[in-house]
Amino acid sequence: MPRRNDDAQPAANQNVPLALAAVQDAAELRRRLRRFLAHGDSVVRGSGLTPQRYLLLLSVKGAPDGTETRTIGGIAGDLQLAQSSATELVDRAEAAGLIVRTTAAHDGRVVTISLSEEGQARFAAAFAALADDRAELLAYLDHARSHLARHGL
Repeated sequence: MPRRNDDAQPAANQNVPLALAAVQDAAELRRRLRRFLAHGDSVVRGSGLTPQRYLLLLSVKGAPDGTETRTIGGIAGDLQLAQSSATELVDRAEAAGLIVRTTAAHDGRVVTISLSEEGQARFAAAFAALADDRAELLAYLDHARSHLARHGL
């Protein structure tokens, strides 16, 4: 992976004036996202999950194809993890009784991950506890989208 140079100056747009309102909007978006994530981490811990395990269970339960199952590769992509890190996360969640691995009938090399009864119960509790936070963030994003549309941005 290339080494990041934090002292490097951006090559383009160095002298482009920034609109204060745009910077304030970006800062507010970041504040709200950080608040959502930090509060969410606290809430999921209260449901007996680590934030990483909650995201794992969310990835599985919210599978794009509606099956409520994911492969390790799908989980790695969802969580932006290396395959080995996703495997370790799944291993720990399995040891904690939160997920179940099943070998696919059509191909013995394919293993799918689903929630165990315990995983389902803890996930449901955390997900329900975060309902107001999700609604608040979505309302803000809708407001921001409308604001941008009104101003042709």
